Amino acid sequence: MVHFADSLNFSGRKVVAAWAALPFPASAGSSLPDVLSAHQQDMPWKSLSSWREQKVSCCFAQSVVLRGVCLEKPTSCRGQPQSPLHSCESPEQMLQQFLHTQFPGAFSTCHVLQQPCDTRPPFPQFFSPLLTRRGFLLDKAQGFSSAGVESVPVLAALQSCPALRSLLSALCRELRAPSVRRCSSFFTAGVEQDDFQEALEELKTLSQCYETGFGADGSEDEADSD
Repeated sequence: MVHFADSLNFSGRKVVAAWAALPFPASAGSSLPDVLSAHQQDMPWKSLSSWREQKVSCCFAQSVVLRGVCLEKPTSCRGQPQSPLHSCESPEQMLQQFLHTQFPGAFSTCHVLQQPCDTRPPFPQFFSPLLTRRGFLLDKAQGFSSAGVESVPVLAALQSCPALRSLLSALCRELRAPSVRRCSSFFTAGVEQDDFQEALEELKTLSQCYETGFGADGSEDEADSD
């Protein structure tokens, strides 16, 4: 995982954020371009990383995997032109085109797998009754319980994105806050004061690597400088 994260980072960055949509919201019988077209306004995934969730509108690099979405023939309305997604020749091209639209200028790698994520026991059965046994959305609840969901389509991603600056800056501020008990345990374990301060400076420098140069909030830098 460390080497994988390194492949998505450059310019001094080392951290990536994890995102996932489990299940990926797709209706039964929908084709891949139809499903992706339905999410042009906003990504359906949720953050798996430990910071307050926020919408990410840009990123530096990302790796995205979509699995379990059927590749049926796209639907089209008579008299309406098809979208660029419908003109792509392969599932990977469709996902790549979708990511290029959502994150223009970002370096993106993607993979599309037909096999869904297996959710049979002992996988936690926390799914909505609006899902079929294969994890696709229904218009109304089905007759059997959510425990009958055997697999789901999944969209997952690792991103090197500017939003990580907030996470790293908050961690730096928390570590700088006075805490006699915490610092005492650090130093009892053999951590030198100079090494601790050096690590804090490295963390602050790392957070600054995620600045985009525009629209950045300088309040975090002021908080870090004391």
